[in-house]
Amino acid sequence: MTMNKNSNSYQILYAAIMVLLVGTVLAFVYMALKPKQDENIANDKRRQILSAIHVAAANDGEVKTAYEKYITGDLLVDVEGNVADSAQNVAFDVDMKNNIKATDRKLPVFVATLDDGTKKYVIPVYGAGLWGPIWGYVAVNDDGKTIYGANFSHASETPGLGARITDDPAFPASFEGKTLFKDGEFRCVEVMKRGQKPTNDADYVDALSGATITSRGVSVMMEQCLTHYIAFFKKLQSETLNKDTSHDIEEK
Repeated sequence: MTMNKNSNSYQILYAAIMVLLVGTVLAFVYMALKPKQDENIANDKRRQILSAIHVAAANDGEVKTAYEKYITGDLLVDVEGNVADSAQNVAFDVDMKNNIKATDRKLPVFVATLDDGTKKYVIPVYGAGLWGPIWGYVAVNDDGKTIYGANFSHASETPGLGARITDDPAFPASFEGKTLFKDGEFRCVEVMKRGQKPTNDADYVDALSGATITSRGVSVMMEQCLTHYIAFFKKLQSETLNKDTSHDIEEK
């Protein structure tokens, strides 16, 4: 029996078959490309973390090799500064977008060991810019209070303005050497309009001209995220003090 091609039932059946075929092809393509897409996303994340400790890698192969060389530990710490988990990739697998809203928020830390043997502790930060999410990685020296390096990224900030948190290397570089503590108290580095200073004597960097809201977003992001690590930072400070004291005793 031949179906009437002008009938509604034929057109509905034809449309259903085409939708099924196209959907099947798209699903196959998605499944085939997903591992590569996931690896590209992971390598971009690795590249950002490495940038915070001043390690550059030209291609994906170099990124993965450099990451495995310099990132020597993944940690989750609790609000008291204790290590709660140190399994492989336990910090890397934390989705900061969801984690930032969670009631049982995780505190990931990447431990980096440089060529000279010194350790840096890389903390992920996540917040809001003018048009969308911004995020980054802040590397803290093993003294638990000074910033070694930083890297910032964004989803949709304005090119030439807010996007300069990523595009202008001078902006993240301005955080290097700034301290997170004054007189033993946590005072997060602030991003201020040129000519202004924090009222609490905190260290500060100049905001990007023409990008006040994005610059402020970076400042708020760092404050809100790094505050959760105060106990962890103080444990590092205590370890450094004990190490220095022990060294002085040995010299005597």
